[in-house]
Order: sequence, then structure tokens, then C-alpha cells
Amino acid sequence: MVHNFYGLARPSGENVSYLAERDLLKRLGMEVIEFLRHSDSIRSRGFLGTLIGGIVTPWNISSALGIRALAKSTKPDIVHVHNTFPLISPAIFWSLKDLPCANVLTLHNYRLFCAAGIPMRSGEVCTTCIDTRSVIPALRHACYRGNVAATAPLAASIALHRRIGTWKKCVDAFITLSNYQRNLVIKAGLPQSRVYVKPHFYPGQPHEIPWGDREDKALFVGRLSSEKDPAVLLQAWSLLGEDAPALDMIGDGPDRGILEAEIKKRSMGRVRLLGELSFSETQKRIARAKLLLVPSVWFEGFPMVIREAFAYGVPVAASRLGALMELVEDGVNGVLFQPRAANQIAESIRRLWNNPTTLERMATMARQTYLRAYTEDANGEILKAIYAAAKAARKDRK
Repeated sequence: MVHNFYGLARPSGENVSYLAERDLLKRLGMEVIEFLRHSDSIRSRGFLGTLIGGIVTPWNISSALGIRALAKSTKPDIVHVHNTFPLISPAIFWSLKDLPCANVLTLHNYRLFCAAGIPMRSGEVCTTCIDTRSVIPALRHACYRGNVAATAPLAASIALHRRIGTWKKCVDAFITLSNYQRNLVIKAGLPQSRVYVKPHFYPGQPHEIPWGDREDKALFVGRLSSEKDPAVLLQAWSLLGEDAPALDMIGDGPDRGILEAEIKKRSMGRVRLLGELSFSETQKRIARAKLLLVPSVWFEGFPMVIREAFAYGVPVAASRLGALMELVEDGVNGVLFQPRAANQIAESIRRLWNNPTTLERMATMARQTYLRAYTEDANGEILKAIYAAAKAARKDRK
């Protein structure tokens, strides 16, 4: 298993997903060998670390040689890669190309084709680089951190590996998190026959709290930033007025100060910003809630918090956008609303809270969704089938 851990100072769904999948494979009886890098190793070095990260993003010779040596000595059946940015790089796939192991890549985001990683620019969904199969728009608009110099290494990596055919020649199976994401990456150029769907799963045996024992509360869990659009919830709660249920918001981010000022300005006593909480504390609060809100305005892959909500039997109210329309069945295990539509969110909340029987029924269906699709057992079977397909594809690649 191969993974570049993002900085540990900021929670990362990719890091959590990698660790959960690693532990699942061990429980399935597989021998797991890890090849890991950590972004903190360059962040601690300031500008020099940033420079090093930029240089090695397209092609890291050291990582390529290191994983080749490890694969030759351990002879794995599968090399499963999660994240190569910034310290591993796609060069590893070429270093493994002539070895008998099958190569699998999980796409947690759209970084193979989008320098920003998330198809969004200036607060709006943007798929220009995917549609045109070009990195010129990313450079023109400085899509990564609003900086051309920071965007250039990512754009160079995308253009290089598209040009030399890394994804078509060296990867035997791609894993996407939803059918929506699968269709988008195929449109971007990945070979359709090698792209599979495997959603996130919730490890262990989560205990569902009886409906009558839960708090009469809605919950937001995520980064307080524009792409997650927590601000629209304050607008919706303002429209609800006295009809508004309690709303707890868990997370931190660049918009926290703005949200705090808005809550104070509008005297919104039923809305609380709880900041960043531990994973275990967050899970406890999800389990006790009656509704999870996901008002994102960008193409989410598969928000980890949705699998958590379903695992505890909590219905989800989400934006009618991208993969969220696939994960949340409107009127079944949750409701959908138009992105940025505070009035629709307010109306959905009012309707659900005025019809507690409907909300409880959705909670039951949310739990059923988890039991059907997001358990360890279900996910393990999907993963084993993908590995078998990758091994078959590797034989055809000889």
C-alpha cells in the first residue's frame, strides 16, 4: 500500500480512508507492506520544503527507485496506491511497469486532471481542464492556492503523465468513490474498462442510538470554507426564525471568523460553532443527531461524514450536485436541495421537523443504506473483486 500523508495538523479524509482500508486488508488475512511519505517532512522546512515538494511532484526519482526495490524484494501481488502528492509522484508506476505486480490507484480527488484537486474556481464548479484535457486554464487562473508558481508543478505533472500515457500503460485498475466520479474521470481520458467504483465504508460495528434517545438537533461536520458553504446554513436558520432546531457546526477553517461574526450579529443562539473535535467525540455527536447537513457547492468524491451518518442511522440533507445526488436518495434516506438555496434548505428543515415520523423513517432507511453498502464485509468483497480484475489486466499487459 502506497500513501503520501497530508499534514497531520489538518484532518484529512484521505488519510482516514487509507488507514481504514489498510486495517481492513489485514483483517481479511492479507499481508500488507507499506510505502509511506509525510507532507509534514517538507512543511517543517519552510520555503525550502515547498521548493523540494514542487520539484518532485511530477517525477520523484528517489521514490520510484525506492518502491521498485521494495517490490522486487517483497514480491507483492498488488501495489495499491492512494495518494502520490507531493512526495511520491506518478513516476512509481513506471518503475513497477515491468514487474509482475498489478497496480491499483484509488482516486480520492480529481488531481490526475485538475491542478486544484477539486473542480472549483472562484467559488463555482469548474471542469474546464477536464473538458478540454488541457492544463492551460489551470495555469491561466492559478488554480492551486491562487499562485501560478504553486500551480505549475501540478500542471506539469498532469501534462507529463497524460503525454507519456502513464494511466493507460501502467495502471491496471482505478478505484473511484461513486459512479458520478467514474463517469467524469472516464470523460477526462481514463480507460473505461479499468475504472471501478468502491465507496468508503465504516469500520467496526457502530451502535445506532434509538430515535427517542437522540437530541433534537441538526449537525454540520466539515471544513469551514467556501466549497463546503457553511454560510448558507446561517442564512437558512435565519429564515427559519423560531422554528429553527438547534444546529451544531463541527470543524474549523478560513471562514470561521466570518461565521462567528454572523452568528453574533443575528443573535443566533441556537447555532453553535464547536470547532475541531476529536474523531471519537465527533462520532458521538453524529450518533445523537437527527439530521446531517452537507451543503457543498463542489463535486465531492464521497464525504466521509455521509458514511458516518448512515452508519448511525442519521438521515442526510445535501446539495443536489454531483455524487451527492447518488449517495443521498431524496425522500428515502435524506433530502436534496439546490446548492446555495437557503430558502430550500429552510423549507426542507421546517418540513422534516414538522413531520417527525417522516424524519424517523428516513433514519431507518439511512441505517439500511449503511448495512447494504457501507459495511466492512461489503467493502471487502468489492475490493477483492477489483484486485482480481487488476491481476487479470496485468496478465494482459505483458
